[in-house]
Amino acid sequence: MQDIRPLHTWPNFKGLPYLIAGPCSAETPDQVRNTCAQIASGGKINLLRAGVWKPRTRPGHFEGIGEAALPWLQEASLATGLPLTVEVATAKHVEVALKYGVDVLWIGARSTVNPFTVQEIANALQGVDIPVMVKNPINPDLALWIGALERLYQAGLRSLAAIHRGFSALGVQKYRNPPQWQLALSLKSQLPSIPLFFDPSHTGGKRNLIYPLSQKAMNLNYEGLMIESHQRPDEAWSDAAQQLTPADLNTMLAQLCVRKTSVSDESENLFLEELRQRIDAQDRELIEILTARMELVEDIGYFKKAHNLAIFQRERWTEVFKTRPEWALELGLSAAFVEKLFLLIHDESINIQTSTFKKNLSENPFAEDKSKL
Repeated sequence: MQDIRPLHTWPNFKGLPYLIAGPCSAETPDQVRNTCAQIASGGKINLLRAGVWKPRTRPGHFEGIGEAALPWLQEASLATGLPLTVEVATAKHVEVALKYGVDVLWIGARSTVNPFTVQEIANALQGVDIPVMVKNPINPDLALWIGALERLYQAGLRSLAAIHRGFSALGVQKYRNPPQWQLALSLKSQLPSIPLFFDPSHTGGKRNLIYPLSQKAMNLNYEGLMIESHQRPDEAWSDAAQQLTPADLNTMLAQLCVRKTSVSDESENLFLEELRQRIDAQDRELIEILTARMELVEDIGYFKKAHNLAIFQRERWTEVFKTRPEWALELGLSAAFVEKLFLLIHDESINIQTSTFKKNLSENPFAEDKSKL
């Protein structure tokens, strides 16, 4: 994907971060008018958002006002001087949104998960010059997210952006949709020209989580935020727990620290480069140590084959996963991080030992005394 327009071609660009805010759902003319006016009064927002069509998990819940709400949003956009974005999930939604002059469209997580839906929207937008934002699919599938952007790009759309809103997970979680930051950063590394926005409202699901999540996104160099705001959040018809009042939104935005991507002082740059070189050296040592460890793992694989032992040894596995996190804590490292690391190491060890079972015992290049095999 090449030649995608940079972010500054988007409507009402005021510099990074690009800020999008508005109610989860357009409910009444007064609610839309008052909420949007209060949001705009802070002078920080680039783009107003509101849900008109609301795909819900189960029937019987509020699913949006529909086309009747678009004139209210038009009025709010004219009154505040801010452009407008709404979610579209069908070709018909696209047609109606364009009829009312919506400035930016977004594709929601439940739509991104379905390539047929995305293709239908892409076909409806063929030949239309309009910015489109794509939320990540509800399940943690990077290929689906990238595929949705590619379908839009192939339809001729060039002002594209990705919105990271977290991913569904089973059981009780701290977050409504755990962020799984590494997936979004993988998308950014593969598609560096695509602006990456963050939606702390749907990720956190609670008002008190919006600020820390937003700050982490700024720390990770995201280009923008999409945040839900309602004049009276507790009375909202959808997603009440995750919406801020416009006043709280403006206060939070004023508190955000937007990080720089570089320093201008040459001596500071030299110091940073020295630290990075030291990290490079440590990484090289880590890889050399891992190589030596895997050579021992291969030796063990040959030994197990010679003595008809099973590759997976539960007692040994239990010992490793008990002691390594304990060692980490003693040295000031995160036990959870070391657990994840050794899960990967264990998986690779199983792969290596499995491959040794397919070889002749004489092929072991690491055993010093092959008679022991």
